[in-house]
Amino acid sequence: MRFFDEKTAIDLEFDQIRSWLANFCVTETVADRLSKLQTYRDPKEVEYRLNLVHELQLIRNRGVRFPRMEFEELTREIQMLNITASVLELDGIVKILDASRFVNELFLFFKEHRTEYFALKTLLEGAHYTKDIENEIDKILDKRLNVKDNASTELQHIRQSIVTRKKQINKNFDRALKTARGKGYIDDISENVIDNRRVMTVISTFKRQIEGSILGSSKTGSLTYVEPRVNQALNFELDQLIDDERKEIRRILAELTNFMRSYVDLISSYQQILCSFDEVNAKVKLAQKINGVRPQINHKDQDSDLIEAFHPILMVKNEAVKLKTIPQSFALKNGSRLLVISGPNAGGKSITLKTMGLLQIMFQSGLLVPVSTKSKMGFFDYILSDIGDNQSIENQLSTYSYRLQRMNFFLGKTSSKTLLLLDEFGTGSDPELGGALAEVFFETIYEKGCFGVITTHYSNIKLKAAQLPEAINANMIFNRNTLVPEYQLAVGQPGSSFTFEVAQMNGIPHDMLKRAKAKVDGQKIKLDELISDLQRDKSILQKLKKESYQANQEMQASKDEFEEKSSHYEERLKTQQQLIEKNNRFLNHGKKMSQFIQNYPSKSNPKQSEHLKELKKYITIEKSKIEMTLRKSQEAEKLKQAAENQKGNKQKRVRLKPIHTEKPLLVGSRVKIVNTKQAGDVLSVDAKEATIAFGNLKAKVKLEKLIVI
Repeated sequence: MRFFDEKTAIDLEFDQIRSWLANFCVTETVADRLSKLQTYRDPKEVEYRLNLVHELQLIRNRGVRFPRMEFEELTREIQMLNITASVLELDGIVKILDASRFVNELFLFFKEHRTEYFALKTLLEGAHYTKDIENEIDKILDKRLNVKDNASTELQHIRQSIVTRKKQINKNFDRALKTARGKGYIDDISENVIDNRRVMTVISTFKRQIEGSILGSSKTGSLTYVEPRVNQALNFELDQLIDDERKEIRRILAELTNFMRSYVDLISSYQQILCSFDEVNAKVKLAQKINGVRPQINHKDQDSDLIEAFHPILMVKNEAVKLKTIPQSFALKNGSRLLVISGPNAGGKSITLKTMGLLQIMFQSGLLVPVSTKSKMGFFDYILSDIGDNQSIENQLSTYSYRLQRMNFFLGKTSSKTLLLLDEFGTGSDPELGGALAEVFFETIYEKGCFGVITTHYSNIKLKAAQLPEAINANMIFNRNTLVPEYQLAVGQPGSSFTFEVAQMNGIPHDMLKRAKAKVDGQKIKLDELISDLQRDKSILQKLKKESYQANQEMQASKDEFEEKSSHYEERLKTQQQLIEKNNRFLNHGKKMSQFIQNYPSKSNPKQSEHLKELKKYITIEKSKIEMTLRKSQEAEKLKQAAENQKGNKQKRVRLKPIHTEKPLLVGSRVKIVNTKQAGDVLSVDAKEATIAFGNLKAKVKLEKLIVI
């Protein structure tokens, strides 16, 4: 984008979006950056930013385990590491530890998901996986992130001495307190702590009776705080040991700081990674708040098609009070690049215009937007708006003067890659004169090829939009029966302003409306009524069209389901029939074999041999039938394969000559030779010939010359 107009951002309430983003950030650096977010200049950068947010959104939606973003930025720590002899404080060490763990967990995550989330992986460039920093810090800090006793031999000795002194001090104190209490010198609240030292709460009357140093008294002076003398030297030693402990810890942290100084470049990359993921995470949280998605991206031109688009700020406000927000769907394309919206006041014209503008700025700023995923959005070099009452008291400009200056500014930037958003276009001056000037402006921006959404009440602008081939009228639907706007955009026709209907809705007396109508040209009222009637008829037609489309879809779905089930049942019926035929064959074979078994002679005699011969003949015939069926199937498959292989080939196809018979030619069949009356019995059959017995004479005859009789 060549130019970001801050005034347009304010008009479209982009500041609110930036404020939400900043509140979602963990780091101050990113919060400050996003509070000043602007559109990116390069469309490829926009797509990359959108992919970053979309990928992290997918991770969240899928419930994939992802490293927790609990970290603090390292700006001060990096500055300290670049200063020779500086020493990081313990909290700075802990920040670096958290950052190292987070980045290492990221490397492990992307190693596990190596075929996904390619955009997010690029945020790790400049860093590498290493446990060196963690391991070195783990030598110094325990699980509670305190310096370990054994971080050094000297520290361990000091802390042991501290423990010994504290035990002796407590032992001495308890003994002294017991003695003083026995003498009645001690108040009900027997002890207190002053300057990290245990002191006895002595009734002031007896303070001289206690051996020790007075370290203070109560506000009323009735109580005196006394340190037992026996502990004075020990407490002094303890103070010295605590100071020695502090110095030794600083020495240890200084060594650790020097170690980290050699990793300053890696730690600097940690800072960049933390901020990058903080930014992406804030954008994902915004997407969750407004139901944002990544639309389809149009790199070819500026054509945009918004489907079920919501104004994000309006949607959030309505959700807070449990009101429904109505989405809008419209497109800006080369054939309809200027959308002129008319209709009644408070009908939703301005919100529709702002929805287009705000979503476009968000999209080009790398933010997900509340639209259908089927929506498509292109890129503009300029997004410019003129919305609302913009009086300039400072420059002593009226609303109309300001708008003229704004329009003059627009004319210098209008091109085929400009998106103009003009609310209440042409208002602020005499309707006829201002309308004429507005029409000239409209013609000029049209000629320059720019895209735009314009709201107006001027009839000449509506008429001009109807005449220009790449401009299109639209209206906000208004229910004349209930006198309630429906907040829905209808593209294709201009809308009526419903001046008198809106006045009636707001309680203006009927007699005043009647008098007002009498002062208006009758043709004007009839035209307005005609437009409103057309709106109503179109609304009804669209509803019927929608219902018809839905019914057609349901009918088609039912038809597809019926055909699918019908095909399924036909297949099942065919399978069942084949199974029945197969079972019948088995049954017939079984019956025949049963007859052979029953008729088979039990004793050996000539009839037994004759019976076996008959059985053999039956088996031979049945086997021949099976082979013939298999052969026909194979031949049919070969013919099919040959036809497929030779499709489109001009060579003459070789086809096997069919056997001149409709009945199967089997062993035992009665046949005759084609064009003769000579008949015989088949003795055997092979692939091409059959052996035929003509009385006592046997002969081999080609199959194509035989007919089964």
